[in-house]
Amino acid sequence: MRIVRLQITALFLSFFASYSQETKNYDDLILEAHRLYQSQNYSESGVTYEKAFNLTGDDTQIADRYNAACSWALANQVDKAFEHLFVISKPDGYKNYAHISQDTDLANLHSDTRWDEILARVKQNREEVEQYWDKPLVAVLDSVHQSDQSVRKKLGKLGDQYGWQSEEVKSQWKTVDRVDSINLIKVKRILDERGWLGSDVLGDEGNMTLFLVIQHSDLEIQENYLPLLQKAVLEGNTPPHFLALLQDRIEIRNDRPQIYGSQVGRTETGESFVAPMIDPDHVDERRASIGLDPMASYLSNFDMEWDLEAYKRSLKSPDKNE
Repeated sequence: MRIVRLQITALFLSFFASYSQETKNYDDLILEAHRLYQSQNYSESGVTYEKAFNLTGDDTQIADRYNAACSWALANQVDKAFEHLFVISKPDGYKNYAHISQDTDLANLHSDTRWDEILARVKQNREEVEQYWDKPLVAVLDSVHQSDQSVRKKLGKLGDQYGWQSEEVKSQWKTVDRVDSINLIKVKRILDERGWLGSDVLGDEGNMTLFLVIQHSDLEIQENYLPLLQKAVLEGNTPPHFLALLQDRIEIRNDRPQIYGSQVGRTETGESFVAPMIDPDHVDERRASIGLDPMASYLSNFDMEWDLEAYKRSLKSPDKNE
């Protein structure tokens, strides 16, 4: 399983730019590489990742290198996969030992003598930062994160199997609400007593879990903790895209257009749509300014394609998104 450049939850892409290969920039090539991965064209995906990396002349983003290693491993290009894994596992590099050690995309690397070295490097990176973590809080938030995601994964499966208006989905939503209420009690206690702690104290996943629980809360809770999140972003304790995602959700819930295009709705027939936003012509610029991927990349997580002109026409339709 690959890792995402973003977060949360997230998971990947299917838009293909129509202009020539020579004119594509880094993000375009990364988008295409993931599309090829999804269609199981692993070798072509790896080649396209290489083209993207050749544009930058540096180590590029860790998540992209990791994803390239997955593509090469699945294409049985073991040396190429290890090339990227060694780059990202350098000191102070990739740290998610639990993820890489269980990732089935990399399974055919396990018999290679280099695999143990990669795991040792990643484990060392993790241990370097873990020494500064608040271990009891990390454990609490790990449990919160697991419960938050597991009930939502089941919800997604039920929606796909029975339809989003089915009794099975309605019943699962009750479970989601119950789990969210328990998780909110735990997270509110942390935020109220210690503020919005950063990854240096909680790790990246713990820091993200604070955001997820607030993002999944009701409007009153979201508005109450928005200033605390704004302060955390200013102090460098949490990524700015968390603030963008929460702002978008608050705007939509207040019947105002969103800013960053992160909020996707679903019609009664199960069709996904992007909720109304301000100035859609420049949404990718706003997204880039706070570390979010382009709309085309983001919407592929929902099996959607981004058509700017079609979206603008839909905003003018009185029946759309009701």
